[in-house]
Amino acid sequence: MAVDGGKMANLTCIGFDADDTLWQNETFYRLTQDRFQALLADDADPDHLAERLLAAERRNLGHYGFGIKGFVLSMIETAIEVTEGRVAASVIAEIMAAGREMLAHPIHLLPHAREAVAALAVDYRVLLITKGDLLDQERKLAQSGLGDLFHAVEIVSDKTPAIYTSIFARHGSGAGQAMMVGNSMKSDVLPAIAAGGWGVHVPHGLIWALEHADPPAENSRFFTLPDLGGLPPLVAELRD
Repeated sequence: MAVDGGKMANLTCIGFDADDTLWQNETFYRLTQDRFQALLADDADPDHLAERLLAAERRNLGHYGFGIKGFVLSMIETAIEVTEGRVAASVIAEIMAAGREMLAHPIHLLPHAREAVAALAVDYRVLLITKGDLLDQERKLAQSGLGDLFHAVEIVSDKTPAIYTSIFARHGSGAGQAMMVGNSMKSDVLPAIAAGGWGVHVPHGLIWALEHADPPAENSRFFTLPDLGGLPPLVAELRD
């Protein structure tokens, strides 16, 4: 971890990302994408299909937002494109079934998730700040068993400096006295730091290509941890 970040005596609020920070998520996208590639194996090379799907996802973010439903619609669109409109109805049905399975998948908490949130909730306002489909994120939070630990939950369409500024003003004492914790450098760390807060990166083994970004390595408000178990000690160290 980076150790020179100044003291956090004025830290009042800690935000946590949800997907791939508190519980597994990207793993299920990868498994579904493998299934998608198998369905279209006779129509497109796997690498080419992956490129076309990623392009569709990027193109569709402004229309469908983040989450499983947008992913399914992008798979259907890609299947239509690569088959030049000849994709079988049975393949479309399989894609839709895969999406429903993703929406019903049990929640698997990541190591130290509950312990870290519970420990920090004693002294700080802890928030869940996640983006994606409202119904799906509410379902996952309910099934996670973590809902009662958070002082507030924010499900947003995107994560930007302005969004973090607004959230930390409503639920804390401003972004300058807030920390955001998550697996995405692009969504969790960089915009929170740009808003004036601290950013803690907890990498996940898998990350969506559209969430890649370079770390702000020289920024004194940036930290990285191997897992959430190190978060309470980090906060305590910087507070003392």
